[in-house]
Amino acid sequence: MSSSTRIHLVRHGTTLLNRANRYRGRRDVPLDAGGWQDAWSAADELQDLGLSHTIYSSPCRRARDTARVIADAAGLTSVTDMPGFLNLDYGAWEGLTSEEAKAHDEMAYARYQTYAPDAVCPGGESLARAAERMLLALRTIALLHPGETIGAVSHAAMLRLVIANVTDHPRENWRHELPNGSVCVFDVDGSDIQLVRMPVAA
Repeated sequence: MSSSTRIHLVRHGTTLLNRANRYRGRRDVPLDAGGWQDAWSAADELQDLGLSHTIYSSPCRRARDTARVIADAAGLTSVTDMPGFLNLDYGAWEGLTSEEAKAHDEMAYARYQTYAPDAVCPGGESLARAAERMLLALRTIALLHPGETIGAVSHAAMLRLVIANVTDHPRENWRHELPNGSVCVFDVDGSDIQLVRMPVAA
């Protein structure tokens, strides 16, 4: 039996701030009507895969509600907060559009867009730190559930950071299109994390 853990990592459903193209960050905004449909679409995709034990989730409401729908569809009774899955802290950019963030600090915005080694959200979190805690969370889940199939829910920026760190995709192109409710699949074995599948761009 393989010790590799397969983790199906979902981007939470849509919110009104998603539709306004504003950085959500740590704001605890709820799913909108379309967001609940995104959650059900993800649940339909995952419900027959034999997910084990619990669905791990960012503590943000929009992620936890998405995870609850997935858990119910899979016949699981619990959703477990995983603090490492919490969204990037955008600091002064939280609630802004990308154009507003660029106007606030053009140099920091350019470093963010290209995932420069020193990229940091003004007054918030560095991309390197966010990636580190996200990768640690995935390895922790694998340690707890060797050889099992696990569902999890996080945020677009966090999924993109994982992909950038475990593939040879150019870092400056790290902002892959990941629709709300879409699923990325990773195999995690010890410290090794491999991307199995990500959504195909429309």
